[in-house]
Amino acid sequence: MRCQPLLLTLSTASIVLLAACTNTSGYHDSIATGEASPPPAEMEAREQAQDMAAAKAQVQAAGAGAARMKMTRQAMAIAPAAPLMAMPMPPVEDRETYAKVESNPVKLVAEQPVSTFSIDVDTGSYSNVRRFLNGGSLPPQDAVRVEELVNYFDYDDPLPKDRRQPFSLHTEIAPTPWNEKTRLLRVAIRGWQPTGPRPASNLVFLVDVSGSMEDPNKLPLVKSSLKLLTRQLNAQDRISLVVYAGASGVVLEPTPGNDSATIESALERLSAGGSTNGGEGIRLAYAMAQRAFIPGGNNRVLLATDGDFNVGTTGFEQLIDLVKEKRKGGVALTTLGFGGGNYNDRLMEQLADAGNGNHAYIDTLAEAQKALVEQRDATLTTIARDVKIQLEFNPAVVSEYRLIGYENRQLKREDFANDKVDAGEIGAGHRVTALYEIALAGEGGERVEPLRYGARAKVKAAGEELGFLRLRYKRPQDGMDAASLLIERPLLRRDVRDSLDGTSDAYRLSASVAAFGQLLRGGQYTGSFGYTQVERLARDARGRDSHGYAGEFLQMVKLAQGLSTGQARAQIGE
Repeated sequence: MRCQPLLLTLSTASIVLLAACTNTSGYHDSIATGEASPPPAEMEAREQAQDMAAAKAQVQAAGAGAARMKMTRQAMAIAPAAPLMAMPMPPVEDRETYAKVESNPVKLVAEQPVSTFSIDVDTGSYSNVRRFLNGGSLPPQDAVRVEELVNYFDYDDPLPKDRRQPFSLHTEIAPTPWNEKTRLLRVAIRGWQPTGPRPASNLVFLVDVSGSMEDPNKLPLVKSSLKLLTRQLNAQDRISLVVYAGASGVVLEPTPGNDSATIESALERLSAGGSTNGGEGIRLAYAMAQRAFIPGGNNRVLLATDGDFNVGTTGFEQLIDLVKEKRKGGVALTTLGFGGGNYNDRLMEQLADAGNGNHAYIDTLAEAQKALVEQRDATLTTIARDVKIQLEFNPAVVSEYRLIGYENRQLKREDFANDKVDAGEIGAGHRVTALYEIALAGEGGERVEPLRYGARAKVKAAGEELGFLRLRYKRPQDGMDAASLLIERPLLRRDVRDSLDGTSDAYRLSASVAAFGQLLRGGQYTGSFGYTQVERLARDARGRDSHGYAGEFLQMVKLAQGLSTGQARAQIGE
């Protein structure tokens, strides 16, 4: 082997000389091309000719001007390892799907005194918003479901005193942080936390192994997350593993939960490839759950996917109808979302709702630890089904109201007492918060202009009542066709606080998170209340923060503030 100079002309302004090695034997070239090696004498002649051509080229280049060569040498001295040409980066895939969300409007109590909705224990929107912020961008507005941001936190509301009622109910009313002329009503539910041995679990891991799941934050994170859950199980539990891509199949038959080595080995063997037939996988997973069904136990399918179904049953309504039909067998569905670029948030959230389950988005292993280990009971064990809230406001005391969030959980007034209408489930230890911004009559907080020709409705005062709160739920042990139970409570004017001083940490923290979510959605109702005020309110309400969730939230607020455009900052008073 010997080296000879090779001349490369990049442009009229620069000439770069590189060292190129030539194989004098011609062996590798002959293997690559299939040609025989030339004789040694011929090779020597070729090499001499190449040397002469290179030298001639150098002389011609030098004749083009010493100044140009000097400039070239200076450029080479500054950046000798610079790339010859910058290749454009491929565009980032952005096929994420979100349901269109229109924020709840302000309603006149005189016209619509009753608000009815289903509770929601999902938290997937919060961790998905965190993914966007940590990735350096603000989330799409439709990715922000304010109630899921609020319900991400473990508010320290008291547990139920009577175990015959599966949850406690709390209310608190004080000035709205972003509007001094209105009041913020917090309605909070905290689920009973069982003690002692847990009921047996029959869990089917339904894992998407299609080609779209090969990214590190998809299938590899799925496997690590499910291993965390597996290590919490015991001999009475059963685990099955079903996978789907272009077709579906059973990877692991029902296996005792304490056989973690077998379960983890099956998970570790999974690899991504192919198209995505999610509908077929769902059918097979439910069949496996029915096969190992545990009467009185926790029977559940855990679907881990990016939601990008592209073959088989792919229609949104068809998939929802499929899950609605399967839930009748007593098997719930939890959806665990992973990844980005093609993430179908709309499908994942609605599948969980249709399947009497819950939805979480797993962006990190720490989030998997929270959802599947720390909050395992809340995720997997249902203590109340079809939970509905109805609030009737007294028009003599309250003139307007607005429910913050829960846009896709709205129910008709008559749905409240109709036990055939599906609603949300509460897991063991779950915390659920609903927030209303209300304008009290005569305090100037009204947003809706009075009608020119409309006569003012004559209302009869009902003492000191602001409104009347009703809640319906079913006990899981009573069966799928059980009658609902009713809880009722009046809201009193004397319970309204005149300032935020003396309100609970839970009240102030939930208010700050609600304001944050509204700002991410455009800040239609938050006035001049900006990210700085959100941070100040949340920092004052951190409390013990044993898991560090409030501290992390403060960092997210700072990220959102930094990523906001100048126009957005002007709109929110920054």
